[in-house]
Amino acid sequence: MIGRKHEIAELNRIYNRNKAELVAVYGRRRVGKTYLIDQTFKGKIVFRHAGLSPIELKNMTGRSPMQKQLKHFYTSLIGQGMKKSKCPSDWFEAFLMLEQFLEERDKGKRMVIFLDELPWMDTQRSGFITAFEGFWNTWACHRDNLMVVVCGSATTWIINKLINNHGGLYDRVTYEIKLSPFTLAECEEFFKQEKVKMSRYDITTAYMMVGGIPYYLNYFEPGKSLPQNVDHIFFNKEAKLKYEYDRLFTSIFDNPDMMRSIVEVLSKKNCGYTRSEISKRSGYTVGGTLTDALSALIASDFIEKYVPFGMSKREEHYKLIDPFCIFYNRFVKNHSSLNESFWMMNHASQNIISWRGLAFENVCFNHVPQIKAALGISGISTEQSAWSKREDDKEGTQIDMIIKRKDNIVNMCEMKFYSAEFTVDKKYHGVLCNRQGLLEKEIPSKMVIHNVLITTNGLIYNEYSGFFDNVITLEDLFK
Repeated sequence: MIGRKHEIAELNRIYNRNKAELVAVYGRRRVGKTYLIDQTFKGKIVFRHAGLSPIELKNMTGRSPMQKQLKHFYTSLIGQGMKKSKCPSDWFEAFLMLEQFLEERDKGKRMVIFLDELPWMDTQRSGFITAFEGFWNTWACHRDNLMVVVCGSATTWIINKLINNHGGLYDRVTYEIKLSPFTLAECEEFFKQEKVKMSRYDITTAYMMVGGIPYYLNYFEPGKSLPQNVDHIFFNKEAKLKYEYDRLFTSIFDNPDMMRSIVEVLSKKNCGYTRSEISKRSGYTVGGTLTDALSALIASDFIEKYVPFGMSKREEHYKLIDPFCIFYNRFVKNHSSLNESFWMMNHASQNIISWRGLAFENVCFNHVPQIKAALGISGISTEQSAWSKREDDKEGTQIDMIIKRKDNIVNMCEMKFYSAEFTVDKKYHGVLCNRQGLLEKEIPSKMVIHNVLITTNGLIYNEYSGFFDNVITLEDLFK
């Protein structure tokens, strides 16, 4: 398995403890939660079940959503060895059946029960969470050889109804794992395993499009160039991810249209917007509903909340950070008439070159630990943000990343995504000096600015290159 070493070690440690365990694993859809559990507990799962997605429920005729979920649960029990009886009429009966099923198979050894996509089972007015609470508190928690693992892509549901439950499930989750996307290094390892040959420059570009999501990376085929693969995945008539964007929101959120609207607003500006700006552009009133929607998008790793350097907490910004959503909104959405060889024909165009420059900033913000390691400050507490400033009657300035450190250093980071080594000329040197001068006015006198260049292939040394105290390359980001 690529990566996940810490998660595997923790799951195995919990498996070997002699007590009942309720483990919650959550994270962005397609990040590999099911695969992690399947591989870690191969041959050890006594019962497994996955809820039906909202998309599947809509396509099924007849019964209510709850009845469809119960029928599916009953089918899982029958398929894994339970004698046929009758389909449960509610979740209390369903979990009683599960208890009886497990008691028949209890030989005293550790038993793993895997309930995948748990939030999908909690349909409206189904009483699911109350029944699950009864199953755990009355029966499961008293069996020292039982390990119940639950997964879900609806992160907000997992956090609010399970981990932070204030009712009968309060403090019942014994361990939680939030599974993150692959890093650049893990993407490289994945491609090598799949025999997909790409340079680190191209791997970084692929990351800009799909992030470190294993499910998406799996669609890159050996023997094809990066542009060929991009057309195959996004722009062909039978593009592999043609319907993924809409499915992504429908399968996770109760209000997918609102979530899509917010994401589409945030896709318009790299540094994001304030809540009031999002309200104005999306048409949703500032209030509890918008606040809840933004919190859900943050929990699901689509957006992040941050305070731009030099601003107060009242000016919090929300920024879209999911590479797939950024790329889809920029190049795929509302472009149904695109040529099937769109990327092959346009990958060297100025529009796409400009996009790469902005997208590389997002890559860097997703690899702050690697940047800090390259600077030798892994153990120092820091805050990272972008910074922009517009002066009266003058052209504004922007700094890609500012790392404010507890050791009285501020790193002013410039990011350049180039296919060759980067050169600082006289004009750009003047721009950099101006930015540093403006930043010096904003920081306390006890702090000192160290300038950092984050680029692909390094820096050509000349009379202006000494402006940068440190140069970080892809080699550092791939560590």
